[in-house]
Amino acid sequence: MTTTSSIPGYTYGTETVAHSPISMEEFELLKQTVLFTEEDEKALHMAGEVLQDQLEEILDLWYSFVGSHPHLVQYFSTPDKQQIEEYLAAVRQRFRQWILDTCNRPYDQTWLDYQQEIGLRHTYAKKNQTDRVSSIPHIGMRYMIAFIYPITATIKSFLARKGHSAEEVEKMHQAWFKAVVLQDTLWCYPYAKEGYF
Repeated sequence: MTTTSSIPGYTYGTETVAHSPISMEEFELLKQTVLFTEEDEKALHMAGEVLQDQLEEILDLWYSFVGSHPHLVQYFSTPDKQQIEEYLAAVRQRFRQWILDTCNRPYDQTWLDYQQEIGLRHTYAKKNQTDRVSSIPHIGMRYMIAFIYPITATIKSFLARKGHSAEEVEKMHQAWFKAVVLQDTLWCYPYAKEGYF
């Protein structure tokens, strides 16, 4: 069993994590904007239970998607387009934990701070630093936003595998969709000019 302390570069709740410039009050308004409610929190917890023993299969699917698109896998490669396997492996462990965090963590200040950290790690500010690799130093914001769709569309079949009703599956899927949009929005903060977010 993997513990969070053994995940490379996973610094959730530590002093090294960036502080979110978004206040909890502003975050509450963002949640209202995507219609995220307590019912969604319950549906996400249910989704966490459904997904917890399917994580590797989900990651296989997502990694296959990224790996089949050179314009995406380049962000895990050297400047001369050689994939950095240890980088892919470390990110995979964090990606795995991200699924669990999305479903199970309270969306409090600690969680909000970690979203800022994740966002920074995709930009010139911190890309490559966590894993000490020499790769492309920045992921374009357009791919951060566009990735919402595959991460959302592909999860539904996994949510439907444990015998829940179609209504329950839809509730879990909608909650997941809202959670991904919320996080992706927060991850885009480091890309915005001051005062533009």
